[in-house]
Amino acid sequence: MATHIVTTTEDTCQYCGGDGYNQLLLGGSETCQHCKGTGKSKQKK
Repeated sequence: MATHIVTTTEDTCQYCGGDGYNQLLLGGSETCQHCKGTGKSKQKK
């Protein structure tokens, strides 16, 4: 089993790791619902 280390910054979406999508277990992917596919965090500074 491969292990991936993801480093995030304050601007990166914590749910998709900045990719803008989530990989599905049965194949394919879907747009991240938290950042709407941008890969950026919605938190206001």
